Amino acid sequence: MPSILKEKGPEELLKKYHLRNTDCRVKILESFQQFDFALSQGFLEEELKHSFDRVTIYRTLKSFLENGLIHKILDNEGGIKYALCSDDCSGGDHHHSHVHFKCEVCGQTVCLEKSTIPDVKIPKNFLVDEVNVLVSGICGKCR
Repeated sequence: MPSILKEKGPEELLKKYHLRNTDCRVKILESFQQFDFALSQGFLEEELKHSFDRVTIYRTLKSFLENGLIHKILDNEGGIKYALCSDDCSGGDHHHSHVHFKCEVCGQTVCLEKSTIPDVKIPKNFLVDEVNVLVSGICGKCR
């Protein structure tokens, strides 16, 4: 798990990333800090359904992504999940060279911070935008 982003309060993180302090932003950051797995927009919508609408949650996630607070994880079923960034991400400049693991039983996706993405040889005329590595199997809780 990202150390600093898990330890600081939501208000302090918003200030650090120069984001306005709103109820929605605080609640979504609290959700990311509460759970030890990546969260989908749908999960957050269900968690916060009595407080915020779908569009507000979408805009908040987009803002967090653009400012380096969260990173996206592509799911093997075509969905997107989000997790807190490492301490060194900022302003859309993400530094994630780790693998993600998705449990086939519970469906939770976690960052494997200590597992690095293998070196992939890309042809010279190709430009890499991002790399995603997803390992699927059964997590320790479901075994």
